[in-house]
Amino acid sequence: MTNQIILIAGLGLLALIFLLGILARMYRKAGPNEALIVYGFRGPRVIKGHGTVIFPMVENCRELSLELMSFDVAPQQDLYTKQGVAVTVEAVAQIKVRSDQASILTAAEQFLTKAPQQREGLIRLVMEGHLRGIIGQLTVEQIVKEPEMVGERMRSTCAEDMSKMGLEVISFTIKEVRDKNEYIANMGRPDVARIKRDADVATAEAERDTAIQRANALRAAAIAKAQADQDRVIAETASQTRQAEAQRDLDIKKAEYAEQSRRQQASADKAYELQTNVMLQQVTAEQVKVQQVEKEGQIKVQEAEGHASAIRTQGEAEAAIIFQKGEAEAKAMNVKAEAYQEWNQTAVVDKLLTNMADVVRAMAEPLSKVDKITIVSTGSDGAAGVNKITGDMTKIAAQVPALFEALSGMDIKQLMANVQSMKQKPENGAASAASAQ
Repeated sequence: MTNQIILIAGLGLLALIFLLGILARMYRKAGPNEALIVYGFRGPRVIKGHGTVIFPMVENCRELSLELMSFDVAPQQDLYTKQGVAVTVEAVAQIKVRSDQASILTAAEQFLTKAPQQREGLIRLVMEGHLRGIIGQLTVEQIVKEPEMVGERMRSTCAEDMSKMGLEVISFTIKEVRDKNEYIANMGRPDVARIKRDADVATAEAERDTAIQRANALRAAAIAKAQADQDRVIAETASQTRQAEAQRDLDIKKAEYAEQSRRQQASADKAYELQTNVMLQQVTAEQVKVQQVEKEGQIKVQEAEGHASAIRTQGEAEAAIIFQKGEAEAKAMNVKAEAYQEWNQTAVVDKLLTNMADVVRAMAEPLSKVDKITIVSTGSDGAAGVNKITGDMTKIAAQVPALFEALSGMDIKQLMANVQSMKQKPENGAASAASAQ
């Protein structure tokens, strides 16, 4: 029982595989570059871009290429232009089957049983005929200079005939146009001359433009240089102006400093003069004080002289009384009197020298109380102003000894001589005593 089941399953599987193989062979697919022409009991139909089941024995199919066909169109015979010039034209045509079902069926009807070479030969004959007609309507210049126009006429002229065969012209391009009489070569000479002339003109214009641009550049450079020189001169002038202003300010400041220095010097000189005047006032005050001291000294001298006279009188009386005591004692009294007299002169001289500074100070003291001295000079002997005051002060100080002599009645020179002699006497006496011993 189990073996039978396995056998049945195997036979069923084989039948399924066989059936699938038959179905696979029955199913035909059309690629994007081809069309499948199916014909049979269901009539002709076009399969493009998908698949279909073709029943064996009752249906069949053929493939038709939809790819672009490219081939040369070059008539072997000469083509004559509108001018009667024989030319040889070589072109390239791009043709394909149209994509609609009617065109595909028409192309299948025309070319499905023909080889590609036969199909291209038929198409080339049609296109060469149309090219001959178009060339006869155009001049050589148009054919050579306007190949796109020739191609456009070919596409429009061949369109109807190509459509009847289920085809369409994608492009038609002129590759070369030749002639045996060098018409095309000679045709180009005017153009060459014109081109050369245009080139020469263009060269001349270019050289002219270059010269103009060079001149403009030189002029611009000259203007720029002149502007730069002008700016430099302006900058130098401004710099010199600033330097002159700075020098002027410096000179003004120097003058101000000099004026200030002169003022300060003048103030210092004036202060010096004032200080000198103050000192002269003090000297004058001291001189007045000296004069006062001299007066006091004269009074004291007079008192000393009166005292000395009284002593001397008393001494003389005592000397008379004791004269009789002996000559030795009288001599002793005389020596004693001379000693008293010498002491009197010494005391006067000592007092005079001691109080001399006070006398001068007293004479100058009134000047120290003077706040301001106004000097009016009218003399012409040169002794004027402060020099006059100084000279007067000196004269006052020089008059002090004369003032003393006038007040005391004593001669200073004599007093000084007596003092000098008194200094020498003790020295002599000491020498005599030494001899006596």
